[in-house]
Amino acid sequence: MLISRPRPRSAGSLQPVASGPQHPIQPATGTAFRTLVLTALCGLTSFAAAGVARAQDTFRPPPPVTYTEKYEVYGGINFMNGQAGQNLPKRYNMAGGEVMGTYWFTPKLGAAADIRWDGGTTPVLPGAQATSPKIQTRPFVSQFMYMGGVHYHLTGNQLVGMNLHALAGAASGNFDHSNPGLPTSTFVNASGLYSNRTSAVGVAGVSFDFNRSSRLAIRISPEIVFEHFGTELREFVYVSGGVLYRFGNR
Repeated sequence: MLISRPRPRSAGSLQPVASGPQHPIQPATGTAFRTLVLTALCGLTSFAAAGVARAQDTFRPPPPVTYTEKYEVYGGINFMNGQAGQNLPKRYNMAGGEVMGTYWFTPKLGAAADIRWDGGTTPVLPGAQATSPKIQTRPFVSQFMYMGGVHYHLTGNQLVGMNLHALAGAASGNFDHSNPGLPTSTFVNASGLYSNRTSAVGVAGVSFDFNRSSRLAIRISPEIVFEHFGTELREFVYVSGGVLYRFGNR
C-alpha cells in the first residue's frame, strides 16, 4: 500500500494562521450609493417644487378692485385761487395740504370729514406803500378750512373710479401775517385785506381715483369753493392731488 506524504510548503507560501473565528468578506452591494442618489433626487425635487410655488405666487393675478371697503383716507397737496379782500383788483394763488376721511354706509354713499390748510401771497391796494412802516407789496395770508359732507361713488372699473362730493363748514382766515406793526384798522384799510375772521365755506367737486391696486389709488380732485368772507358769496377754483387708501371689509 502506498502512503502519501504531505508535500512540503515553500517559504513563500506560508500563510498566517488566525487565532480567532473566521468571517468571510462580503462583496460591496452598492446600497450606500443608491441611498445617496435617492437623497439628492429628493432634495432637487423639493427645491423645484418650492420654485414652482414661488412662481405661482409671483404670477397670481392681484385682487380685483371692488369699491366695497368701509373706509378710505386721502391725503394730498392742493392749489387754490381766491381773493383776500373784497375790493382787491387781483386774486391770490395759495398752496397747501388736505386730509379727507370717508365712512361708506353703502358701496355708493358715504359721509366725509375734511380739513385743509392753504397759504400764499396776495396783491394789495397801492395805498399800502404809503404807510409807515410800509406794508409789503405781496403780504402772506392763510386759511384753515374744516368741513363735513357727503361722498357719492358714481362709477368705477379696475383702472379708475369717479366720485362726487359736497362739503360745508367754516374757514378761518389769517390775513395779517405780514402786518409790520400797524393798528389793525390802519392795516386793513390801507392794504384792502380782510381782517382775521371765520366765515362759512362750501365745496362741490369730483374726484378721479386712478387705481394702483385694490386698495391704493392716486386721486385728482378739481372743485369749486364757495366762501363768504366779505358781504357777498364768491366762487373760486380749487384742485388737489394725492394718495388714497381704502380699508375695512364690509
